[in-house]
Amino acid sequence: MARTIFGFVAAAALVVALVMPAVAAQAPAPAPATSDASSIDQGVAYLLMIVALVLTYLIHPLDASSPYKLF
Repeated sequence: MARTIFGFVAAAALVVALVMPAVAAQAPAPAPATSDASSIDQGVAYLLMIVALVLTYLIHPLDASSPYKLF
C-alpha cells in the first residue's frame, strides 16, 4: 500500500517536473504593431537605393557607347 502511494506520488512529481518548465517558459505576448519613424526612414532609403541602382544600369549602356574614352 505504501509502495503504491509512493509510486503515485513519484509519477505525479515527475509529470509536474516535466510540465512546469514548459508552462513557465512561455514568451510574453508581442507588443502591438506600431510603425515608428525609423522603419519608415529605412523603407525610403531602400527605395532610393533601388532607384539609384536602376538608373545606374540604364545610364551605363549609354556611357559604354560614348565616343569619349574616359578610362
